[in-house]
Amino acid sequence: MSSRKTAQKLVIVESPAKARTISKFLGKTYKVEASNGHVRDLPKSQLGVDVENDFEPKYITIRGRGEVLERIRKEARGARSVILATDPDREGEAISWHLAHILGIDPDSACRVEFNEITEKTVKSAIKNPRTINRELVDAQQARRILDRLVGYKISPLLWAKIKKGLSAGRVQSVATRMIVDREQEIETFEPEEYWTVDATLRAAGQTLAAKLYSLDGERAAIASGEQAEAARARIAQGGFVIASVKRGERRRHPAPPFTTSNLQQEASRKLGFTTGKTMQIAQQLYEGVDIAGHGTVGLISYIRTDSVRLSEEAVTGAREAIAARYGEAYVPEKPVVYKGRKSAQDAHEAIRPTYIGLRPEDIKPSLTRDQFNLYKLVYLRFIACQMADAVYETQQIEIANGAGVVLRSGAERLKFAGFTAVYEEGRDEAAQEEAEASVLADVAEGCEAAVEATDAVQHFTQAPPRYTEASLVRALEEKGIGRPSTYAPTISTILARGYVTREKRQLFPTELGVMITDMMKEHFADIVDIAFTASMEQQLDEIEEGKRGWRDVLRDFYGPFAETLSKAETEIEKIEIKDEVSDVPCEQCGAMMVYKFGRYGRFLACPNFPECRNTKAIQVEIDAPCPACGAKLLEKTSRKGRKFYGCERYPDCDFVSWEMPVKEKCPKCGGYMVLKRDRKGDRYYLCASETCRERVEAPHDEEDHD
Repeated sequence: MSSRKTAQKLVIVESPAKARTISKFLGKTYKVEASNGHVRDLPKSQLGVDVENDFEPKYITIRGRGEVLERIRKEARGARSVILATDPDREGEAISWHLAHILGIDPDSACRVEFNEITEKTVKSAIKNPRTINRELVDAQQARRILDRLVGYKISPLLWAKIKKGLSAGRVQSVATRMIVDREQEIETFEPEEYWTVDATLRAAGQTLAAKLYSLDGERAAIASGEQAEAARARIAQGGFVIASVKRGERRRHPAPPFTTSNLQQEASRKLGFTTGKTMQIAQQLYEGVDIAGHGTVGLISYIRTDSVRLSEEAVTGAREAIAARYGEAYVPEKPVVYKGRKSAQDAHEAIRPTYIGLRPEDIKPSLTRDQFNLYKLVYLRFIACQMADAVYETQQIEIANGAGVVLRSGAERLKFAGFTAVYEEGRDEAAQEEAEASVLADVAEGCEAAVEATDAVQHFTQAPPRYTEASLVRALEEKGIGRPSTYAPTISTILARGYVTREKRQLFPTELGVMITDMMKEHFADIVDIAFTASMEQQLDEIEEGKRGWRDVLRDFYGPFAETLSKAETEIEKIEIKDEVSDVPCEQCGAMMVYKFGRYGRFLACPNFPECRNTKAIQVEIDAPCPACGAKLLEKTSRKGRKFYGCERYPDCDFVSWEMPVKEKCPKCGGYMVLKRDRKGDRYYLCASETCRERVEAPHDEEDHD
């Protein structure tokens, strides 16, 4: 007589939440257990890779997973069969492979299932169609893990020995840090250039036209100074304008594609203010299953780690039917919209989409947390919108000319058909924000006279490139081929946790430590922080997954040159002594003279009697310039996140603050205060802090500064 246990099949997934959702679909003939992620990995206490034995990895059970594995072994011994149902990607495939090894399952047997979404139909269908473990996927994951281990465990001890214990380098994290450091240097050395725009308000056929100067004497207008702007205004003020041409047209806007992992992270940052880590955490909950009133546990969105924009035929059909029912046939395109992904995209999974079109965000809002609702709504509306008709705009461009060689242009557009914009519009980064043009189309004809009512000249300065936000860094990493969907969030989390980068008001700033590490890496490990080299490594990992290259071949090609570089660096890098320097600042708690110490965010003051006295304080240095607001002393300070800034000693009575160091010299043009800057060559100059002046003056060569 057989027991209930022997009648069951054991299904192993990664997370307890996923296990709970799936068990409700499969019923009593199945037992579903969770591995809680990886169960085996390389040991933390040693390299764990036998370089001499063709990079053979040494895997051990992860600390804390012993109880989990014992429970799984016990269930497997009594089960009729074991089905490995971990996530559908390289990491998931590797977890299944490790579980097969531990449980004595033949990886070439039909033991592996995967599902792109956790719905009853998809899960039951997958269970009926098991496959063998995909060894190419496993090999790609192994190669990435070993590459990262070799870089981290070979370079990090060098950093400990030469700079400071606790530092680390990583194959992807070091490149991401470098990008942030390089961007900060671009900003610091940026030299703004002055330019002007000249606008005019005209009256034609009883209507007001807002126009911009377009050309002078047959050439596109490029106004570089106030004098040129005034000359252009004078020529416009002479009048004599007529409507030279009126062009009417139509502009179509296409909807954005459905979400990939990086798109979702970027849009959740822009619209919801989520960090990449938070986005992935909430998305994981929606994917694994949420208890929905009246529906039970439901996996609300498809798999969340993907760089594909492909959609299943069934999903597209469901979207088109929903659009027709809710918005009308006019909003349904004649043919389903098909999106083309990036060249390097892996097409193993669909884009991120809702699993049930019938579960509208507003209908299930009471069952979701605020964050879950907001992210689900984002995914849902983006998916619906991606299958809707284009938005159509009626456009108008008017050229207004006089006989003196001046041509003005007036542009406007009006929404003719909302299309997908009735549902969803993609957010934009702060740097990409633009003012919308006028939406009133004028009813004027060619040859009509246009009288000038007013003119205006506006001074502008070119802007430095914006600092990265998490969203724009993810986009840049993806565009450059650095990392993959599963790596963006952990990479950013790592460089923040290590203190190489800080985040303030969504912007990412390199710390003093991050700059120091990056400079050393660029000098001694150029390949590791080279963007093209790192991208080529990603391509090689993809080739392993596609079965085009062997994983050991990739490691051999990498390790030879890397070992030579490492050996050279060990002898060339001089030890950076970061000694405790005694200050003239007494400790308020015990009276000892405090010492300067170096932490992840730069230098700070600490009591030498640590650990008995744990008093610390930020360093404040007086600079040779008065406060521009009140004339008191200015201090160089360090923020809690390690950024250097300049503030008044009378704070909070005086709230003057500047990220750039003010100097005592006044602007010769407007009389305002100036700040110290460096150009691309490293030469110093003073720049007026006023956004409407920006006068530049060469700085004295013999003057010292604190930057």
